Formats: sequence, structure tokens, C-alpha cells
Amino acid sequence: RRQGFVVESERRGDKTVIHNYGHGGGGITLSWGTSHLAMRMALATNHKQCAVLGCGVMGLTTARLMQDQGWDVTIYAKALPPYTTSNIAGGQWSPASVYEDGYMTPQFKQQFDEAMALSYRYYQDLVGPKYGVRWISNYQFSETPRPTDDLVHNYQTMYPQLRELGPGEHPFPIAYASHYDTMLIEPATFLTALMQDFYGAGGTINVKEFTDEAEIQLLTEPVVFNCTGLGAARLFGDEKLFPIKGQLSFVLPQKEVDYITITDGTYMFPRSDGILLGGTFEYNNWDLTPDPAETARILRQHKAFFNAMEDPWS
Repeated sequence: RRQGFVVESERRGDKTVIHNYGHGGGGITLSWGTSHLAMRMALATNHKQCAVLGCGVMGLTTARLMQDQGWDVTIYAKALPPYTTSNIAGGQWSPASVYEDGYMTPQFKQQFDEAMALSYRYYQDLVGPKYGVRWISNYQFSETPRPTDDLVHNYQTMYPQLRELGPGEHPFPIAYASHYDTMLIEPATFLTALMQDFYGAGGTINVKEFTDEAEIQLLTEPVVFNCTGLGAARLFGDEKLFPIKGQLSFVLPQKEVDYITITDGTYMFPRSDGILLGGTFEYNNWDLTPDPAETARILRQHKAFFNAMEDPWS
């Protein structure tokens, strides 16, 4: 959504529907934060039972927060991990591609800032192998000095160790680099742990695909969280939603690679399930089939980048 995510409550039929969707490339990053905002809206009702639509990162974090408030929670979803969109996310903690410049309203800015700060704090408490969250160095490159009014510089308290590096101050084959630390979340580990926590707290999951809102009105739960992502376009008529296709490639994991690189056209995240190489950014492309030409391009550009890198140990 060019306007950013939707976190709002409304009355539809005899249900209180609380929306939590449309996060673009910042879904994992903002999950705990926007789910916390959605939780507060639910707590303003007099109920203690809810349905959560969707079992990706938004559905699971929303469900866990409601369980922690003593609610009886049932998840309804057509796909469960590892078969969700969240499972193929990169997982770097940074709200990328959440909104477009020129579309931000003061109300959304307030929600964005609060969600970002809340989510940052939640993830800090989850660092460790159980949830697949760890701190990692990031290097973001440019041929000219980077602007200081970008996301990283505007939220410096959430990007520690921020430092601008010029030619000769780093081994990479591009003149300028911004260094900062942030968290890397491994989706396969994180979502599996959330599922275990959800079941451990007595949650129920029903595998079900809804074809229209009328079916949702038949649910017994008085409060419904809409965490359906792109599915909200069909179920709730949000015509501002559209897909962005991001194709990834993986090579075998290498434990010695302990940093992230980001250029204008590529990025590399070292994870335990492999080194993730990206990527593409294609508006309104619904096709989930990998493009072999893009795979070749991604591999070729990364190979050229790292072949040109100076060996700091030589």
C-alpha cells in the first residue's frame, strides 16, 4: 500500500474487525509493533475471545499478544508455516518499502513511529537461538556520500553503531558505505517458535480459506483480527493493495560470513539455512514462478561484487 499499513478497528455486521495488514517489505520488522497497536484496540472491547485470520507473522504475533492478555484465540488460515509469505521474507530488521514518499499522513506517521519502537523492543527480548534472532553488522553502499535524511539516520536510536565510511575505510568495491547494527530474524526458526508458543498457550488453528466476508460473519468469535495481507483486497475490498514480487536465491550457508551487504540492486543476508541473495522489486507482479534470468543476474552481480572485494586478511 503506497499509503502504508492499516491498523484500525471497525464494526462490520455483529463483529468488531481489527485490521492489521499491508506492511509491504516491513512485515517481519513491524509485526510485534502493529500487532501491539491492534491488541490495544481489542482490549477496548468487553470481549475475551477472538478469531485471527492468517497464520503468517502478523497473525501469529497478534495471536500471541492476545493470549498473553488472557484471551481465547483461534487462528483461521488457508496456509500455515512453512507455506506462508512470511516464510520467504529476508528477515533483516528494518521497515523497508512500507510506504511511498508523499503518501504519509500525520496519523500514519504516528502509528509508524510507535510500531517501529514497540517492535524493536519486543525483538530485543527474543535475541537468541530459540527464536532465530541475532544482532549483525550491515553495510549499505553508494558511489557518492549517502544522504543523512534517510530511514537509518532519522531513527538512529534503533540503528546503533551508525558510521559513515569513505574510500579506503572499508574493503568493499564501492566508494561509500553506511555501517550500522541491526537484528536479523530467521523466518523458519522464528515462525516455528511462535507456532509452538501459540499451541503451548492453548491456541487452536483451523485450516480454512474464506471466499468472502459473509463467511467471516458466521464465525462465533465476536472480535476478528484481519491479518490476511494481500487477501484483504478480496475479503475486505481494499483496492489500494497490490503485490511486489521479490525474487531471492540461496547458496550454501557459510558461518564465517557475519555481515549484511546492501547495494542499489542487490542484498546479501547470511542465515543458517543459507546465504540469501536478492533480489527483485516488481510492482503488480502476481506470478510466483522464479525467473531463471533474474536468478542468473542476482548470482552474477553478487559474484562480481565479492570478486572485486579486497581481502582484509591477505
